[in-house]
Amino acid sequence: MAQRIHLIAAARPNFMKVAPLWHALAGAGGFEPVLVHTGQHYDSNMSDAFFADLRLPAPHYHLGVGSGSHAEQTGGVMMAYEKVALADRPDWLVVVGDVNSTAACAMVGAKLGLQTVHLEAGLRSRDRRMPEEVNRLVTDALCDVLWTPSPDADANLRAEGVPDARITRVGNIMIDSFELVRPEIEAAGVPEELGLERGGYGVVTLHRPSNVDDPVALLKLVEALIEAQRRLPLVFPVHPRTARKLRGALFDSKLARAGVRLVEPLSYVRFMSLVAGAAAAITDSGGIQEETTYLGLPCLTLRENTERPVTLTEGTNRLVGPETLLLELDRALAAPPASRRPDRWDGKTAARCVDDLRRRAAPARLPTSRNPDELARAYSGAERRVSAGSSYRRSS
Repeated sequence: MAQRIHLIAAARPNFMKVAPLWHALAGAGGFEPVLVHTGQHYDSNMSDAFFADLRLPAPHYHLGVGSGSHAEQTGGVMMAYEKVALADRPDWLVVVGDVNSTAACAMVGAKLGLQTVHLEAGLRSRDRRMPEEVNRLVTDALCDVLWTPSPDADANLRAEGVPDARITRVGNIMIDSFELVRPEIEAAGVPEELGLERGGYGVVTLHRPSNVDDPVALLKLVEALIEAQRRLPLVFPVHPRTARKLRGALFDSKLARAGVRLVEPLSYVRFMSLVAGAAAAITDSGGIQEETTYLGLPCLTLRENTERPVTLTEGTNRLVGPETLLLELDRALAAPPASRRPDRWDGKTAARCVDDLRRRAAPARLPTSRNPDELARAYSGAERRVSAGSSYRRSS
């Protein structure tokens, strides 16, 4: 009988991490992948377009959680996913990345005795002010299997007392996503569509609370971007949350007057077409640090730290602040940093995940904390079938 695998997707980076694994599992035989979309990103440009780009089917389950505080979002996902897991108990639960939905579903999996895997485990910024760092710590502590992207992630887990038997270094799944749709990315021609010269512009993304929530901090970044615009034309696909912050402080018009080109969020294929043609990226995103390292493009990360140090030691990434952005941009444009692609960043990570899952599924099944039927009875109001109009829904 095929092993039923729940794959949790919630936000933009999750979709790229889930897609190669879904395709690999669907084509491997012996597995039945099931997509569960928590609805943490619900804007069509941040969600639906990514499913289309990455050739994913409509989610089997859509939890519809939406926005809210960290506690509201985490609690909402836990309540909604618990119903799904009880009604459709998987053999394996795979959570990816470091968003609220990742930690929430890992907690549900641990409490229900599900065999739970974390894809992109072991990354650490050592900065607990970042909500994502808390999510990483919680998720890795709870999961049975930890799939890591790089040697530093292995070392972090071992330092935290995780036994080697739970760790498998599989590589960087984000590179699989890029290679999955590379022909479409190369054919998209977004720079030409926007009237940009390849290698003659920079791409900007900002979304982290530490950068955009405080108007004083955001103003410093806006002023730094305006200075950078004088060196290199900038295109800024604006995250919906960032757009609200810019608009509320009238910083969007300030950037536009300076010539920074503000555009709507782009689908994955269109965004990567834009990045691939750029001279440099200015960002606070974790994924873009990886993608630019793979592409050999300078990346200036507006953060004090990174959970992906391999992009600094082997890649093209540099940590900067508003006060050093212009200097580092000049350096990057004058002499692009030399880099090499880290080990196992090769587009074959999903295949290694499938191999590891098959190996781990071969022995006798791990005992669960309680009988599945008992768990279902214990959950008050749990439904054995998912119905339309409930707090979660299954897409057709």
